[in-house]
This record gives sequence, structure tokens and C-alpha cells, in this order.
Amino acid sequence: MLDNFPRGTICIEELEIGMSRHVTKEVTDRDIEMFAEISTDRNPVHLDDDYANDTIFEGRIAHGMLTAGLISAVIGEQLPGHGTIYMGQSLTFLAPVRPGDTVRAEVTVMEIDHAKRRVTLKTECLVDGKPVLKGEAKVLAPSAKFD
Repeated sequence: MLDNFPRGTICIEELEIGMSRHVTKEVTDRDIEMFAEISTDRNPVHLDDDYANDTIFEGRIAHGMLTAGLISAVIGEQLPGHGTIYMGQSLTFLAPVRPGDTVRAEVTVMEIDHAKRRVTLKTECLVDGKPVLKGEAKVLAPSAKFD
């Protein structure tokens, strides 16, 4: 996994509108198999080539929530980072992610409520520069005053 900034914490007092972070990861067969095991989602569209070839996707695809998990990695490790509490996440899946695809998960600060320590983040995943997932996250950010 490649990220553009070190892991750690950015306290709410240091956040700015437009601040952005990302991670990039190639989704492998092993990732899909491990996610199926952990989640117990063994839908054959993820695991069985013959089955998946006869679907609208014409081949195997990664679990949507595996892709969404990369957003969680950015939020929990970089922006705001360690100590962040997820409060909500909306997701729209726009295109499938296939084994071998490299996903770039991006998170951008849209709104900051300093009084409540709440931050609204634009969330997006891209493959070859094309959006495959978009959404919005609400988080409780760490504060240098309280944490």
C-alpha cells in the first residue's frame, strides 16, 4: 500500500478545508479471498470465475466493502488519523473493482465544526483515474486540547 503522507494524527486544530490524503493499493486475489473469509460474504461473483463470467460484470469483482475499507485506512491512519472516531459514511458504488486493479482511495476535508470536533470528508476511490466509489464521511476528530 502506498500513501502520500506519514501515518499518525492531524488534530482538528490543524485541519483545513481542502486538505487531502490518499492511499493506493492493488487489489489481489488474496485480498478478495481474505475479505470473503472475514466478512463471510462468499458470493460467487467474487470467488468463482465460471459463475462471474456469466454475470453482468463478465468476470470476478472485489467486494464493494473491501474497496470502501481503503477509505477507512486513510481516515484512521492519515486524515484525521489515529484517534478519529467514524460517525457515518455514505457510499455510492459506480463501477466494479477487479482483481489486479489498483485503487486510489482519497479523502478531502469539506467542513469542520470545531465546537463539536466534527469533520465532514469527501471520500472517493478511483481506478485508472475513473471513480468507482464516492461518498461522504462524518467523523469525530482528535483534539490536542482533550486527547
